[in-house]
Amino acid sequence: MPDSAIPIEASIDATAQTAPATAKAVNAPAQTPAQAPPVQQVITLAQANSVIEAAVKKANEIKSPSNFAIADPYGHLVSFQRMDGAVLASIDVATKKAKTVSLFGGKFPSGYLYNQTIPGGSIYGIAQTNNGLIFFGGGVPLKAGGNFVGSLGVSGGLVDQDVSIANAGAAALK
Repeated sequence: MPDSAIPIEASIDATAQTAPATAKAVNAPAQTPAQAPPVQQVITLAQANSVIEAAVKKANEIKSPSNFAIADPYGHLVSFQRMDGAVLASIDVATKKAKTVSLFGGKFPSGYLYNQTIPGGSIYGIAQTNNGLIFFGGGVPLKAGGNFVGSLGVSGGLVDQDVSIANAGAAALK
């Protein structure tokens, strides 16, 4: 060990011996404990399954085999289903549509900012953040009792089909 090096144990001991004296020397006012943030209501698995069930029904009606992703308000996956015949490439798209809605606090559907995210748009490039976001239709906020509890992302058909299916799924949540 070089002559100038102090063993880590000695450094820790010295800090421990001086810390109480330092703490007593500071006359800081008492702090009020911070209030805990409000607890966010999160979609349950049963609710997620009922949303997907309604979305599958609509997808069957319009003959659009699709993928369905439900995310919680924080963007984490709660449930996922893929219909027989759904395009495999749209698995990731459905998941990212749900995540996009959740990461924006459920304030709007995934297609809301589309024009701002295309080349020349005011926030072009944002889609590459957060491990990929999707800004075309098919992702919708899910609300229960007026509270944002999660999001649904649908992918597999044309954008208009995905939007129609997602809206049908969201309508099933009360």
